Amino acid sequence: MKESLKILVVDDDLDIIEILKYNLNNSGYFVKSANNGIKAIKKAKKFLPDIILMDVMMPEMSGIEACSEIRKIDKLSNTIIIFLSARSEDYTQISAYDAGADDYISKPVKPKILLKKISNIAKKIKSENSYSKILDFGSLKINREKYLVVNNKNEILLPRKEFELLFLLGSKPEKVFTREEIMNKVWGSLDIVGDRTIDVHIRKLREKIGEKHIKTIKGVGYKFEN
Repeated sequence: MKESLKILVVDDDLDIIEILKYNLNNSGYFVKSANNGIKAIKKAKKFLPDIILMDVMMPEMSGIEACSEIRKIDKLSNTIIIFLSARSEDYTQISAYDAGADDYISKPVKPKILLKKISNIAKKIKSENSYSKILDFGSLKINREKYLVVNNKNEILLPRKEFELLFLLGSKPEKVFTREEIMNKVWGSLDIVGDRTIDVHIRKLREKIGEKHIKTIKGVGYKFEN
């Protein structure tokens, strides 16, 4: 297989599962599937996927509920969760990001675009695994090798996108990162990410590490201060 990524597809529509599995398998990914949130959690614990592609509305347990439960499992803390949903309301997308989603794509999904997105994710994971680095700001330490943040001696396990965003800002203190730069470096240039996505992740980071480190530069973006 040309790619080692493991992908879990979760949807109650078996036709969608088959289409996604067909395209992903043909691209060299190792794919498994589940048709509801409860089964998704059980399978994810055993499969330990790199990426979960999940529908929102499903029987027994919704995708958002399943996402919240998965984010409580330490060994799945770095798993990328992408929602694929026909629901495009703002409150549904916000609920998804609040539950710990990394991305939200509206159906119908274009397979070629999805495969390109996943290919970009694969490159990022390979790049991240090629080296380790620790950013030390005294009371705040960011360990890229362990995907671990230590704030005032308290260990914090962040979801992958929150960690990548924090590491990006912390890698160049005082540099102002524009929203476009953040989108390109954290989500990938082909990802459709709105300002809301970045704002939700910034809010979650501030809740976990405090307000003092991440500063908003109105109309431009964000910067890290020690």
